[in-house]
Amino acid sequence: MSFLRTFSNNSDIIHPPGFYIIGFETFPFISVYFIFLAFVYMVTVLFNSLVICIIVFNRCLHSPKFLAVANLAVIDVILNTCTIPGMIKIFLVKDNFVPFNLCLVQMHIYYMFVSLESYALAILAYDRLIAICFPLRHNSINTLRSMSCIVGLSWLFALGVTAFATGIMTRLSFCNSVRVFSYFCDYAPVFRLACNDFTMQWSAASTLSVLIQGGPCSFILLSYVSILVTVFRMKSLDNRLKALTTCIEHLILVAVFYIPLITIFTFGFHLRLIDPDQRVLSLSLASCLPPCINPIVYSLKTKEIKVRALALVRKNTIGMQLKRHNKTQN
Repeated sequence: MSFLRTFSNNSDIIHPPGFYIIGFETFPFISVYFIFLAFVYMVTVLFNSLVICIIVFNRCLHSPKFLAVANLAVIDVILNTCTIPGMIKIFLVKDNFVPFNLCLVQMHIYYMFVSLESYALAILAYDRLIAICFPLRHNSINTLRSMSCIVGLSWLFALGVTAFATGIMTRLSFCNSVRVFSYFCDYAPVFRLACNDFTMQWSAASTLSVLIQGGPCSFILLSYVSILVTVFRMKSLDNRLKALTTCIEHLILVAVFYIPLITIFTFGFHLRLIDPDQRVLSLSLASCLPPCINPIVYSLKTKEIKVRALALVRKNTIGMQLKRHNKTQN
């Protein structure tokens, strides 16, 4: 195998032409799993695209809350698009080689959008916090402009930290194995293949996991502590139930996203107590399922979106019936 050599810091940096993704080679019933992933991807794209279209084309939904919902839907589509089609291509074409630069791009996009998924859930928690704890000042605090700034800053921050973490991967030399035991160009499995010191990359991965999971998750927990305190101070039982009902769907999203990822990263990355095969399968499920579940559990169950989605379905149904009626008469 020929290698690309560059000179940096008085030492040769050896970059291979690419890497081989071998995470699913030993899995039984792998064809069934990839059929399941194809279904997950279709549901992700269909329902999140529906949510985005409903919000974009209904001016009455151009509010801070639905900006946060649309932000989550966009992130969901891109997050699954950067991994699932590549996994299916490897299975169908039997070509598991990923060029070096493309590997870094995929790594960057994946971790950027995992970060954004985490921040998007925190932004939704912020919206619930303001709506329930500060109802009289909700419209003055949580404006469309302030929500746009929060969403924009989350994208800039995720872009910056993941670009730095991915950029320092170019300082590693890969002179031995180029077989990545994961389902994509995963950060830790790739830097562990390096034949020079990867302390900086390990530190970046540890810091990134705290920034992605620890910070937003802590904010969400503190938000719901404040929400619960406010709810149980309400005198009306109906108001309590109404406030708690609006939070249940969001808490389901939080649990589905954070519990598997925190478990995998804690026991797999730091403690290495998870079998590598189980880690690959668990991480792929933990990454691919939330974008599929989010619009069904949360977005499409929101009253305003549900009403407009049903209206759109009825309109299309009536349109199809009229076309059939016209054809029969002609």
